[in-house]
Amino acid sequence: MSTEHEIVTAADLPAPVGYAHAVVAAAGRTVYLSGQTAQGPDGAIFGASIVDQFDLAARNLVAALHAAGGQPDDLVSLQIFVTDLAAYRASMSELGSVWRTHFGRRYPAMAVLGVAELFDPNALVELAGIAVIT
Repeated sequence: MSTEHEIVTAADLPAPVGYAHAVVAAAGRTVYLSGQTAQGPDGAIFGASIVDQFDLAARNLVAALHAAGGQPDDLVSLQIFVTDLAAYRASMSELGSVWRTHFGRRYPAMAVLGVAELFDPNALVELAGIAVIT
C-alpha cells in the first residue's frame, strides 16, 4: 500500500481551486517527467484547440509516468505551459473535465505559464511534472 502525499493549504492564502498550495512528498522514488505535448506516435501534433491538445498531452504524461512505475496520484508538481493564456482561461470548465479523466480529483502543486511558443510550433500546450512513487 502506498503512502499518500500530504496536500498543504496555507490559511493566509486564497483557497486553492484546481491546484494545491504545496505538497509534502512521501518518501519514495522521484520521477522527473519531461515536457509532453499533444504529439502522436508519428511525432505530429494533434488537436486544434487547447482542450484537445491538453487531453493528448495529459495522456502522454500519464503514459510516461506509468512507464516509470507510477500513477497520477504520485504527481507532486506540474507545470503547464500554454501559448494562449486567454484561450486556456476560457476553456477552464472543459479542461477540468479532461483533468479528471486523466488525473482524478487530486491536484498537485501547479503553475500555468504563458509562453511565446513551444519547441514544436504547432503545440499549444506542454505539461512537465515531478512525481514521487511511494
